[in-house]
Amino acid sequence: MTELDDPQAAARAAAEHIAAATGVERHDIALVLGSGWGGAADLVGETVAELPSTDVPGFAKPAVVGHVGTLRSVRIGGSGKHALVLGARTHLYEGRGVRAVVHGVRTAAAAGAGALVLTNGCGGLREEWAAGTPVLISDHINLTATSPVEGANFVDLTDLYSARLRAVAREVDPSLSEGVYVQFRGPHYETPAEVRMAQRIGGDLVGMSTALEAIAAREAGLEVLGVSLVTNPAAGISPTPLSHAEVIEAGQAAGPRISALLAAVVAKL
Repeated sequence: MTELDDPQAAARAAAEHIAAATGVERHDIALVLGSGWGGAADLVGETVAELPSTDVPGFAKPAVVGHVGTLRSVRIGGSGKHALVLGARTHLYEGRGVRAVVHGVRTAAAAGAGALVLTNGCGGLREEWAAGTPVLISDHINLTATSPVEGANFVDLTDLYSARLRAVAREVDPSLSEGVYVQFRGPHYETPAEVRMAQRIGGDLVGMSTALEAIAAREAGLEVLGVSLVTNPAAGISPTPLSHAEVIEAGQAAGPRISALLAAVVAKL
């Protein structure tokens, strides 16, 4: 039996470890920082404690360049609230299973969080979205052929991405656009034909994370805000071949702007 064979018990064990190691009994908000978003943790507030992900039960070292391998407890301004910043994200393509992918989300819920901010770097399907554009996620299409929900548990996803939280984000930046995120399994990038399919079924953004985490968050009762950073035009839209180096470069260039945006949004939650 592995530590994730009982996912709820695994989440509770991780949350208890975080509380003991940080001295913070409850974390009110959780953030998952994807490619390009790592700098936001420094602006959200004062870091109370920082833990290597490998020290926390159920977490592993990130497999993706551009992701930090730590969990942080951050005090948010003078609000008295604390944010749990999850820099260690597991992707489905790593082969560790869906439970591992959503372990961080379930840990956040067990740690007391009522709201979850999910971020990612992704491919854009609209030509007007240049690399470096942040986009609010209004809905998603899950093309992974799997779900984190197990058994006869019929979770309603009608308003999965909170309209209230998107409105808060637009108070900070009224220019923010919205779009539908399409999650593929990866790790290969989408083909031009797959990108055209995503467009025709209503997608605006394509990537390899977020949707499964959002579903698990809803199952756990969390309010979800999703924000994508367009790091490149998707295949068939981009005139050049895709590369992870391009993703990292775009994230670094947009880092100061999106980090300040996210910190301002979190301060209002």
